[in-house]
Amino acid sequence: MIYKNIFCALLLLSGYLLSAQNVNVWKGKKCAVALTYDDALNINLDKVIPALDSVNLKGTFYLIASSKAFTNRLKEWKVAADHGHELANHSLFHPCASGPGRGFVTADYDLKTYSIRRINDEIRMANSVFEALDGKKKRTYAYPCGDTKIGDSLYINRSKTEFVAARGVKPEMLPIDKIDLYNVGSYMINGQSGEYLINLVKKAMETNTFLVFLFHGVGGEHSLNVSVEAHSQLLHFLKQNENAIWTAPFIDIAEHVKAYQASKTAQK
Repeated sequence: MIYKNIFCALLLLSGYLLSAQNVNVWKGKKCAVALTYDDALNINLDKVIPALDSVNLKGTFYLIASSKAFTNRLKEWKVAADHGHELANHSLFHPCASGPGRGFVTADYDLKTYSIRRINDEIRMANSVFEALDGKKKRTYAYPCGDTKIGDSLYINRSKTEFVAARGVKPEMLPIDKIDLYNVGSYMINGQSGEYLINLVKKAMETNTFLVFLFHGVGGEHSLNVSVEAHSQLLHFLKQNENAIWTAPFIDIAEHVKAYQASKTAQK
């Protein structure tokens, strides 16, 4: 009985130490959360950024450099960057691979007809556009439509040095040592309730992981959409629990992950 009690105590202690270690990797918080918004929509400037600013949270905006909602409102995007929001790269023209359910893909921007050189030239050109606006050289990337390959090749390989990290679309939240920085998972939101969004955060808190939200429309402007109310409920939950949740631009969390993984590699 004595040995059994000692064994149980050791298990509890090891669990406590592991939990403490996992918490510490996210700057003393239980998890990390990034709020990302795709496609350079007007609604980002009209509704999303004011909502984020109202609770002093910062988002990541994956911009299509040729989008009119970007090119027609450059001054406003610059203000957003000056206020701490991340302007990130979602390509120059948003090319996607054609296929079933993708009638929106045009022949001119069908990723299946692209060369590795073309997509990387367009990615770098978009980076130059964004740098001219916010003056920053460090950037992150989000794969349009989640497509990572041309043929059998990962096209980002030629541009890895251009980016701190890249966001994918696989719905997963991983511990800091398991994250692939050039295909970070995310949860695409389309019509879910505020309760659903908050429960995702609670799961990240329980598992000490990195959670990335992928939004398009917020209150409209895109076929993939979430209500303003559900989005607001999420933001207020994050704000109310900021002592336990590290909410930051995707690039800030990615740089933290990269530094952590490098330090662990150096220790081996």
